[in-house]
Amino acid sequence: MDTSSLYDLTPIVWLMAAGVLIALGPLVWVWRRNAGAGPARRLHALTVLTLFLTFDLTLFGAFTRLTDSGLGCPDWPGCYGNASPAGARHEIAMAQAAQPTGPVTHGKAWVEMVHRYLATGVGVLILTLAGATWIVRRRQRRAPPPSSKEGEGADHHATLSAWWPAFTLVWVCLQGAFGALTVTWRLFPAIVTLHLLGAVVLLALLCIQAVHYRQAAAQRLPTPVSPALRNGLVLTTALLVLQIAMGGWVSTNYAVLACTQFPTCQNSWWPAMNFAQGFEIWRHLGVTGEGQPLDFSALTAIHYAHRLMAYAVFVALGVLAWRLRRIGALRPQAHWLAGLALLQLATGLGNVLLGWPLAAAVLHTGGAAALAVVLTWALCESRRNAAAQTSPANDNAAGHNNNPRKATA
Repeated sequence: MDTSSLYDLTPIVWLMAAGVLIALGPLVWVWRRNAGAGPARRLHALTVLTLFLTFDLTLFGAFTRLTDSGLGCPDWPGCYGNASPAGARHEIAMAQAAQPTGPVTHGKAWVEMVHRYLATGVGVLILTLAGATWIVRRRQRRAPPPSSKEGEGADHHATLSAWWPAFTLVWVCLQGAFGALTVTWRLFPAIVTLHLLGAVVLLALLCIQAVHYRQAAAQRLPTPVSPALRNGLVLTTALLVLQIAMGGWVSTNYAVLACTQFPTCQNSWWPAMNFAQGFEIWRHLGVTGEGQPLDFSALTAIHYAHRLMAYAVFVALGVLAWRLRRIGALRPQAHWLAGLALLQLATGLGNVLLGWPLAAAVLHTGGAAALAVVLTWALCESRRNAAAQTSPANDNAAGHNNNPRKATA
């Protein structure tokens, strides 16, 4: 028996080559634009660009899922063993002829493969970021810290830890593995939801590094805030992560249209719901763990739980934005939180009342990811001040004490 086809590495080699080509342009642009800058500014620029492209990848992943293109190429990493759908025209045509309304079409195959190419490009950027950080870190450890000029000391110590980009590299590899499982396990809801959460965590990891490099280059420390406000930030972030997980569960189970009314659902404030079936995590799409078709009441439970949680998250975001607005250094984050919360409200209502339009659905996913980034940004730009009181006036005063010579570490 010829076993060479079992070990054909051509698709993954071509996928990696495509990722390198995609990443090459951004890398050249960052390095040329910041040629005369210090290591902190160069790494900050690369991290911000990688964060931006990862956010775009998250949006394109939502587009891939919402257009039912996740199985456009039902194998991995290639498409029917080919590096692109162009080489799999015959197989795609056969699959489409067998199932005209199925998941495999030429258009869906290209959407799926473009998503894989972009994901590989982001992976190459993160690999470069990790390698560059370790190189800079080694050079800085060998050389004495400069102190002759203002600002050089902070830039010298701007890469105090290379473990963040290293962990980010490990995480993006894990995210790639979940991407492969998404296809090979045929859109298993728990895997697809974890893949979405993994993308949000990846955005948060890149945001943490970007803020760290910016603070180091500018020689400033995070803004001290009251323990109550800091706890509110942490609690709101936890609520948002839970809501994103529930939103992913709605999307991966195609439960958006279980309720097409607002604020009621199926002409009731408490419709018939089967929470046991709806939140049985380890099962295939559309069936229970025993293989029986999922009840409509289970889809209703999934949808309505997400809706009820949205009320709590919206209120938490509003209160947090109002509190942050009183602190000058954190006012940009407050404005972003308020605007994104309104965007989520509008797109969420649009999904329900307009029959899940593609633009609103993609924007809803993007808004959730952007909220996660902004909350991470706010967490990194603030720190608990034990001496501060819980009153808004003291929070406001603390926001102006952001000079590294005055603030305590």
